[in-house]
Amino acid sequence: MTRASDSGTRSRLETKPLLAALRGEVMAPPPIWLMRQAGRYLPEYRALRAETGSFMDLCLDPESAAEVTMQPIRRFGFDAAILFSDILMIPHGLGQRVRFEEGQGPVLEALKGPPDLARLSLEGLEDRLSPVYAALRLLRGRLPAATSLIGFAGAPWTVASYMIEGGSSRDYAQSHRWMAAEPAGFARLIEMLVEATARHLSDQVEAGAEALQIFDSWAGALEEPLRRRWCLEPTAAIVRRLQARHPAVPIILFPRLAGALYADYAALPGVAALSLDSGLDRGWAKRVLRPRVALQGNLDPAVLVTGGPALTRAVRGILADFGDGPFVFNLGHGILPETPIDHVEALIAQVRSARP
Repeated sequence: MTRASDSGTRSRLETKPLLAALRGEVMAPPPIWLMRQAGRYLPEYRALRAETGSFMDLCLDPESAAEVTMQPIRRFGFDAAILFSDILMIPHGLGQRVRFEEGQGPVLEALKGPPDLARLSLEGLEDRLSPVYAALRLLRGRLPAATSLIGFAGAPWTVASYMIEGGSSRDYAQSHRWMAAEPAGFARLIEMLVEATARHLSDQVEAGAEALQIFDSWAGALEEPLRRRWCLEPTAAIVRRLQARHPAVPIILFPRLAGALYADYAALPGVAALSLDSGLDRGWAKRVLRPRVALQGNLDPAVLVTGGPALTRAVRGILADFGDGPFVFNLGHGILPETPIDHVEALIAQVRSARP
């Protein structure tokens, strides 16, 4: 590993800290960005959102999506910008009806069974998602020189659960029914999502994304061996395709609440980093995962809301555990809408003051 602070040859302004960490360099201080760093906790986002017809309109208007992506960069100077979009762009791109209801979240025209797969098509995917790529092209010319641009997508299991349940779910009952009663049909849906996701992420790279993150937010909803079959294996297939097309682009995986299966994700060829959920034991992650990949995470978003001494202690502990290796400071899940801005400022100041 290369410790950037020891080399004396490059400053943070002469490189992109996030990309350096993902290459395995030890950065002091570590780069920082936050999942959902663009969103409702920012007054400038709320003002723009009030002027927009719907959340989908916001995601699919390149100028608006680029502006929202830039807002936390201007305010906080994060080391990376992650495209403002949504994991449900893939169902939209496949032809499924998707909308977002205030106070309810995403609402999809649920797939009731394998016959409904005929409503979906990979043909025209890129055309339907072209506004996403246009936003990335705008961002490529607007970001500060040292700020990395991250593209992303949802993993097939997480996206499939929304497509089948028709939105968020507490028990994923319909998805489990598909797996058990019609495994061949469920496999066809997952295979379609593997292809669509690989294409979508590849197109994001072509449009300017410098790193990619795959979110499997609901990996913890499946037990072994289902988690291995429907989370790990499809994600591995996507990584293989991306590696064949863009071998130099680092890939971050976030299999939230996957537990010990994180070790199998770390072993996948082509994975640069794992984003750790807040519940994962940091000592285990350091021993088992870090010899293979860079680590990202894993501050509890609720602690960021709390702030004060609790935040200081938590950040100090994470830096002590992970700061001596390739590491990206982040949350263990997305930032919460009620997060005070001054707590984010305090977090950044503490991380940026970190030294070996």
